[in-house]
Amino acid sequence: MPEIIPFKGLRYDPASAGDMSEIICPPYDIIASSLQHELYDRSSYNAVRLELPMEEDPYAAAAERISAWLTKGALVQDDEAALYPYFQTYTDPEGRSYTRKGFFCALRLYEFSQKQVLPHERTLSGPKKDRLNLFKETRTNISSIFGLYADEALQADRLIDAFVAGNEPLVDAVFQGVQNRLWKIVDHDLVTKVQQVLLDRQVYIADGHHRYETGVNYRNLRMAENPSHTGCEPYNFILAYLANIYDEGLIIFPLHRMVHHLLHFDPEELLSKLEEHFSIQPLDDREALKGYLDAEDSSYAFGVVTRKGVYGIRLKGSPEDILGDSVSRPLQRLGVVVLHEIILQRLLGISLEAMQSQTNILYTEDDREVFNAVEKGDIQAGFIVKPTTVDQVQDISGEGEVMPQKSTYFYPKIMTGMVMHRL
Repeated sequence: MPEIIPFKGLRYDPASAGDMSEIICPPYDIIASSLQHELYDRSSYNAVRLELPMEEDPYAAAAERISAWLTKGALVQDDEAALYPYFQTYTDPEGRSYTRKGFFCALRLYEFSQKQVLPHERTLSGPKKDRLNLFKETRTNISSIFGLYADEALQADRLIDAFVAGNEPLVDAVFQGVQNRLWKIVDHDLVTKVQQVLLDRQVYIADGHHRYETGVNYRNLRMAENPSHTGCEPYNFILAYLANIYDEGLIIFPLHRMVHHLLHFDPEELLSKLEEHFSIQPLDDREALKGYLDAEDSSYAFGVVTRKGVYGIRLKGSPEDILGDSVSRPLQRLGVVVLHEIILQRLLGISLEAMQSQTNILYTEDDREVFNAVEKGDIQAGFIVKPTTVDQVQDISGEGEVMPQKSTYFYPKIMTGMVMHRL
């Protein structure tokens, strides 16, 4: 297990800053312009003003606010190093309630080649440049990465559950229907027990790949500037929320694909091309498609939604017969890889670059949005996928592979503003 340590959290003081439900915000990469403006209007202390400022120089604006808010008392730095349990209670699209349990800590930064922290998705240069500028100006981890570890015996969970049961949360805030609660553990013996449980385990990055790689780059810059570097400085660590792979509240939502603005797209021609490699079953509606996918045990079963109808499709043979050596064996086990390689790239001609820039493809976790968009004519075709499993994330990461873009959607997102980490 990578080294994890308690840290002196930078937190909002609700007595000065106000209702935390008006202050927390999602991470930068899912904040659309409309939400950014809405969050600005919610509170003059909303965390979006640090995470994704609207000013011409956003990085300087965030740094100036941290300094000013510390002076005003809206932000405070804890006196004692702590671990911060963080529970999120939410409802899935089918109306079932879950509570995902984890904790914030400072996680030592490692190169991926050291096999201590493992990625599962590719990163892009633009977001890393943006986050590095923010790190440099603010010298603060404003939002955390999201990491997973495997503790089948739930030892750390039980220790934290026992603490939470006897203590009131520091924060209890609701954002977009999700309840976010935060506690603080300063007891040295309890912190040590949690650290001991997690020894000799790897961390799999669930969300925040760009932030993690930025943390490594920032550490390297600071290390080069510091002739007295010891490896114990705060910049050697990154703010991380860690959850157990075996936590019952850990759910991965599917991310469905919506194709748009393809030249000469013909839904009947698509079906004709699909017949070569897939069995096709016409279906009546969304509920029928849901039943079809629930009953299919194959990873290579998908839904296709066009103006011409709704269909369930299933790969006839094995993916290696079609893909050969162009895709590694571990990745061929993922249904989303088969969808990307065979349907999106080969049959529809959508390039990898177009997928990355979302030129011809959009993503949504809500299959109802797919049906509505097809009906309105906003998209040409929708592909309904099964969710990637946590085991698949663990297996792919462990074998040194990375999944296609948008292969996983861990819901809910870790809220920014619960606690921050000074570098």
